[in-house]
Amino acid sequence: MTITPRKWWQDGVVYQIYPASFKDSNGDGIGDIPGIISELDYIRSIGVDIIWICPMYDSPQVDMGYDVRDYENVYPPYGTVQDMEILIAETHARGMRIILDLVVNHTSDQHKWFQESRSSKDSPKRDWYIWRPARYIDGVRKPPNNWLGNFGGSVWQWDDQTQEYYLHLFCPEQPDLNWENEDTRKAIYESAMEFWLERGVDGFRVDTVNMYSKGEMLDAPITDPRSEWQFAGYQYCNGPRMHEFLSEMNAVLEKYDAMTVGECPNTPDMGRVLKYVSAKEKQLNMVFQFDVVDIGQGPYKFQTTPFNWKLPQFKHAIETTQNLIRGNDGWTTVFLENHDQSRSISRFTSDAPEHRVAGGKLLSLMMAALSGTMFIYQGQELGMVNFPLEWSMDEYKDVDSTNYYAMVNERNGGDAEALAAAKAALQHLARDHARVPIPWSASSNAGFSTAKPWMRPNDDYNICNAKQQQSDKNSVLSYWKRMLQLRRHYSDLFVHGDFDLLDKQNLEIFAFTKTWQNRKALVLLNFTARQQELQLPPGAQNQKMELLVSTLDMPGGCLAAYEGRIYMLALD
Repeated sequence: MTITPRKWWQDGVVYQIYPASFKDSNGDGIGDIPGIISELDYIRSIGVDIIWICPMYDSPQVDMGYDVRDYENVYPPYGTVQDMEILIAETHARGMRIILDLVVNHTSDQHKWFQESRSSKDSPKRDWYIWRPARYIDGVRKPPNNWLGNFGGSVWQWDDQTQEYYLHLFCPEQPDLNWENEDTRKAIYESAMEFWLERGVDGFRVDTVNMYSKGEMLDAPITDPRSEWQFAGYQYCNGPRMHEFLSEMNAVLEKYDAMTVGECPNTPDMGRVLKYVSAKEKQLNMVFQFDVVDIGQGPYKFQTTPFNWKLPQFKHAIETTQNLIRGNDGWTTVFLENHDQSRSISRFTSDAPEHRVAGGKLLSLMMAALSGTMFIYQGQELGMVNFPLEWSMDEYKDVDSTNYYAMVNERNGGDAEALAAAKAALQHLARDHARVPIPWSASSNAGFSTAKPWMRPNDDYNICNAKQQQSDKNSVLSYWKRMLQLRRHYSDLFVHGDFDLLDKQNLEIFAFTKTWQNRKALVLLNFTARQQELQLPPGAQNQKMELLVSTLDMPGGCLAAYEGRIYMLALD
């Protein structure tokens, strides 16, 4: 059997940084690149190998930087290109690597390419974006199809000047680029990728990676009779030329040994996912599947009630992403949080004061035992939780949250009960929770800034902050450091081993084994706020076992509330 040499990114631990909320260095209330540089030693001390910087490009910030005005410039409140070059050099000097967010499904409507495209129908760049004439029904002007945008409303925006619609899968200020045009693709590779690769960037997290090929753009099936606009994710994701486009993009990246991790929503077919991440296909190194973080979401994300899920669903989602790499040349990812998700302790365990630390440690132990490249989101290592229900809607800054609340208000004529349900769903699932400033200390403004931060820090910063946790051996941060050391020590078993789910239908205990050659580990996770009997699941009974690690210092004869354990099993 030939052993494929491992790539540098496979055993990596990636730490995702949201620049606006990480650390402010100049007292304007907004996080910035010098602030990131000032805490690189902190990041490295966790056990991180790679940092991922969310969009820091010049942008009008309609969607927090995912609307790029200029790929070759930096959003001024964050810093300059020179600041980025210093960050790249300082990251490398510490033995870490750095990846950026690659946002190339769309640009800002202020990007010079779009300004030229919309200037006239005869513009040389007209075809760099997706323009279509109106369709008329009973003499009334209508968009070209019925697709629902990711932030609500139609995906089509009427342009008065040229009398056509342009496509925007996200905000109207985020027009979609036309990947069918070869000149457009070449410009993307040069401006968005090679500009930064030449400056030493080690790869990219690729935003909305499976949306570049749109297919025929036919009407989506009607799944919401109350709306003119219908969910169309299966129409505009994974179109006919996706593999061609990604192979072409990979040819650029290969020259730099750059890593890629693609954001891959609306892709339930694992065969298609595997083709994206197969080494021999040379398209992407890995993707984020959303099976796990979609748990408990409604058909339209927020149309749900908190904790509207059972543990077997969570197990199945993890099993799906773990089995992606079994017996093939693909690779997978391990993550529970990012800039688009609320906090995992609040979603999957309990953020009650008496349970939040235990929940944070439980999820840390679980993630450390799962195969694939691990991604940690800033503040996750501190056990940050969602901000409280009592906060007013004024504290929600994200366009996704405010649009949803406004839509519920409009549909229900301001009904208080409907708005309360909407707010409860937002308090559970909104992206805003990931975007509150990092609490560095118990001092004013959570030690994030000398000025009032752009977004309100969580109220608990006096007890949940980096300074306090660094000196507390029982903190969530200290536990993360311990688990990442353990993961590194047993990397064959935990990063590359085979995952087998045990007792899938158990509603309280999540149990699985990891196997690598002559080593086997049993992982037991109590996902309840109650003590549970320590019963070995079928498939692990009558085996000699030795406790490797627990989330408790002194584990007892039962599994405590939100306790996790890993046992090493003796193989016959």
